[in-house]
Amino acid sequence: MPATTYAVSGMSCGHCKATLTEAIGELDSVSGVEVDLATGRVTVTTATEPDDTEITAVVDEAGYELTGRV
Repeated sequence: MPATTYAVSGMSCGHCKATLTEAIGELDSVSGVEVDLATGRVTVTTATEPDDTEITAVVDEAGYELTGRV
């Protein structure tokens, strides 16, 4: 399963981590989410190539900004 890492700004605490993990994890194509607050990176594991537009929309809706792939 491919893993894609994104840079996300605006995360600063455990609540941020939990919010993004849950929000991204609800997407049908996602099988795993790892949030690293120290680096501002979110790694998403999917069965196929992730839909960056869909992930960006979920991150934005949660109140954070996806700034690109790492």
